[in-house]
Amino acid sequence: MWKDGEKTRLLKNEKTKNITYDYKGTVFCHCPKTGEIRPMSYGGFEAKRTALKYICPALALGVECKGSAECPFFKKSIRIPLNEDRRIFTPVARSSYKWKTLYAKRTSVERVNSRIDVSFGFERHYIRGLSKMRLRCGLALTVMLAIAVGRLRQNKPELMRSLVKAA
Repeated sequence: MWKDGEKTRLLKNEKTKNITYDYKGTVFCHCPKTGEIRPMSYGGFEAKRTALKYICPALALGVECKGSAECPFFKKSIRIPLNEDRRIFTPVARSSYKWKTLYAKRTSVERVNSRIDVSFGFERHYIRGLSKMRLRCGLALTVMLAIAVGRLRQNKPELMRSLVKAA
């Protein structure tokens, strides 16, 4: 995903030389002695600091770390400010379960946007003015909901999202 081809990046903080992250938002701890790479556990979002908290694998999972003497974060947590990389570090961490549920909702919204563009002709429109566009979008969404209600009243819930009547 990154243009330079690297799989992980070091955090910008000089103290975190053994902490890296990937483009998916997973944060890793590198053992200073063995070089073993372990994912760090997500510890939550701290709104006052606008930072994500990640916990050492030895503390969170009970994993034995051979480089504990040299590691500055052994059995501690680190805070990664959101401005480290705003595309990757968001208030809801990409590695959390909440992110997965929110991202699943995004796909349903994209389906509705696609229907508005393609089926209702908004991809190539000639409407000028925000008030006219709001009116047309509102009408399109109302028609979509009316079709869904009509299909449910016909006891055909499998056709609820279909704009064209099945043969």
